[in-house]
Amino acid sequence: MPSVSIFVISSETHSERRYDLHLTIGQLKNKLESITGIPHDSQRITLHDPGSEDDTNAKVLSTLDDETKPLGYYNIRDWQILRVKDLNPSANFAEGQYTDVSNVEKFEISEEDYASRRDTVLAYKQAHQIGRFAPQAPNHSEEESIPENITLNARCEVDTNDSGLKKRGTVRFIGKTKFAKGIWVGIEYDEPLGKNDGSVQGERYFTTKPLFGGFVKPDRVSTGEFPVEELDLEEEEM
Repeated sequence: MPSVSIFVISSETHSERRYDLHLTIGQLKNKLESITGIPHDSQRITLHDPGSEDDTNAKVLSTLDDETKPLGYYNIRDWQILRVKDLNPSANFAEGQYTDVSNVEKFEISEEDYASRRDTVLAYKQAHQIGRFAPQAPNHSEEESIPENITLNARCEVDTNDSGLKKRGTVRFIGKTKFAKGIWVGIEYDEPLGKNDGSVQGERYFTTKPLFGGFVKPDRVSTGEFPVEELDLEEEEM
């Protein structure tokens, strides 16, 4: 059946409705009574163009006053406005009857109880990381920076956990990695004292022979004129 989407406005209500165009004006008034609170016999229904919701003096296109006529008789189009006026407001209800909620009993719940429930908007936001529960963007002002004294292909010496013992090699990588946060320095050691060949967890950062590669934090690396020397040292690194 053909139908139309319209806005229904009264002094107390504003809603969007869809009605069959074969509905008679009398039947329409019965439906509007439950929406607006205005009794059937007290209703005066006027038709207005879209966009005049807040204009009480908007031009009246038609007055739907023949209760035997169908809604389609008045050539109503989608999104036009039906304004329902109460012809006897003092006898029907007081102003604000449907909009004043000051005396409505409210359901209240403590913050603790609300937070413990799993069927709330709060729980949904937490589960989907929305709003204040979204992952925080990194504070770039506090990010670890690349030391200026460490450059690619520079000779270097790496501090170890053993007092007085160091490992020497060449800087082959410096920057961020996928295996851990922060800045890392990739070293090609002079001896097979490393843990890898320049790749970690399937990601390659530089290339060297097996066990000649390792990654350390910048504060353990000193660059300078370090000649190659043979060492016999095992050190655990990432």
